[in-house]
Amino acid sequence: MEGHCRDRPGIRYDVRGRHIAVRNAASFRRHPETFDPRSIPMSIAHAPETSSSPALATGHAGVPHVDPAALSALIDALRHAIGDENLITHRDERIVYECDGYVIEKNLPDVVVFPTCRDHVVEIVKLCNKYAIPFVPRGAGTSLAGGTLAVGGGVMIALTRMKRILEINHRDRYAVVEPGVVNVWLTRALGGSGFHYAPDPSSQTACTIGGNVATNSGGPHTLKYGVTVNHVLGVEMVMPDGSIVEFGGPCEETPGLDMTGLIVGHEGTFGIVTKAIVRLTRDPEAGRTFLGVFDSIESCTRTVSDIIAAGIVPAALEMLDNLMIRAVEEAFHFGFPTDAGAVLIIETDGVEAGLEDQAAAIETVVLKNGGSVQKKIPWRTRKEPEYMAIWKSRKSAFGAIGRLSPTFCTQDGVVPRTKLPHILHFIQKTGEKYGIRIANVFHAGDGNIHPILMFDETKPEQVKTVLAASHEILSECIASGGSVTGEHGIGVEKMEFMDKLFSPESLEAMASVRDVFNPENRCSPLKLIPYGCGCLEKAHPGHHAGA
Repeated sequence: MEGHCRDRPGIRYDVRGRHIAVRNAASFRRHPETFDPRSIPMSIAHAPETSSSPALATGHAGVPHVDPAALSALIDALRHAIGDENLITHRDERIVYECDGYVIEKNLPDVVVFPTCRDHVVEIVKLCNKYAIPFVPRGAGTSLAGGTLAVGGGVMIALTRMKRILEINHRDRYAVVEPGVVNVWLTRALGGSGFHYAPDPSSQTACTIGGNVATNSGGPHTLKYGVTVNHVLGVEMVMPDGSIVEFGGPCEETPGLDMTGLIVGHEGTFGIVTKAIVRLTRDPEAGRTFLGVFDSIESCTRTVSDIIAAGIVPAALEMLDNLMIRAVEEAFHFGFPTDAGAVLIIETDGVEAGLEDQAAAIETVVLKNGGSVQKKIPWRTRKEPEYMAIWKSRKSAFGAIGRLSPTFCTQDGVVPRTKLPHILHFIQKTGEKYGIRIANVFHAGDGNIHPILMFDETKPEQVKTVLAASHEILSECIASGGSVTGEHGIGVEKMEFMDKLFSPESLEAMASVRDVFNPENRCSPLKLIPYGCGCLEKAHPGHHAGA
């Protein structure tokens, strides 16, 4: 696999930066009716371009179309199976589910169902197979790459009513949750226990752990603690044929292939996760959070590289440019200097005895690069008011953009840290070229950029402009030795870039693995892996905003 960045899109062959088939060892347990890993084909098999079922035809570039008679029969069967209160069919209700956080591509599902337990999910999937109707799982809909778009319609399986924390085991350091559990609910449930769940996406107050597993979500503190795959010990999954499989388990390491590592980041194309066993991390003894202020983006990004080069691994390194600083300060009044070229939120944590030395070393690096440390927040718990205020400002930054623009498109590229000055300069020039405003707030420590392109989705010419600008920015990330996603996933938005990141042989291998889990490609069709593998035909999954 090509490239040097830590996180790469696609099926996970290179977790933790090691180019191996799967990460270390774990196990899966079979239910009697289910999946046999020996069925993995030795040769490469492409998904069929047409379905043998009369209910699921193939449209342009493989987009499925649902037969109305089959759909009507399916809806009647779903009402009988899970109850009328657990599905919606009226268009004015379904329109809420026409897109996720990626608002440029939209398509209505034909029906939305709300299972409340695993058995509901099994029944729904089996009925979809009986009537040959495509289906797609969805969490909170905070994903930003169209990963939950109902391509071609069909059934959307909204998992938000499966929201129980089933077990918290402090002694063995794991928790068991259903997919609809909101990320921050687990954090709150662990409050005061001495443990926490480390992955903390910026959408932490809304996104679900099931969605985090599907996209391998990151967050500000994953620089030190790792992304979602580093904290998932096992999953229970309903396969696309309705069978149930458990991968991994509560033990740290078990023999065999790491099927759990393979599944995290599958973007819903392998099946539907109905339970996750997640690792709990002990709270640090103490920490220091700094606000570094800089006149320019260049001096700020040099500081990022110099801190890492000094042998310091902060818990977080988050950067905001001037446009984002002004939006956040107007919204939250934290005290960000609105005349700064950029600010850097720097956090270290660990044993109290060593933190002052780290703090002094960090301040030296900031001063060397022409910056200043305007705030230094010592803390013992993450409940202290000033600590909570600075992180509320950072994690709500995307929402603050609503003060500047009616619509925005958040991108998710990755470049090596040393390329941050180059890519931010390129983003600035791209905004000037297309006449659009672009704000930047991102995980600077691992080079995971999030340019936010502002536009009005009701104006088709602006939609086209933003798409063109986004394409240029992501192409430049690839040219800089990076990737088109660090945590948001490929979804439908970025499939056209996959052949620029991977060879035809790599894409075919990914398709081969997917086909073991999802041979009919009925579960989340036309996501993540380009249609036809190496033959990248441009799909039109729905309609563009403004169209």
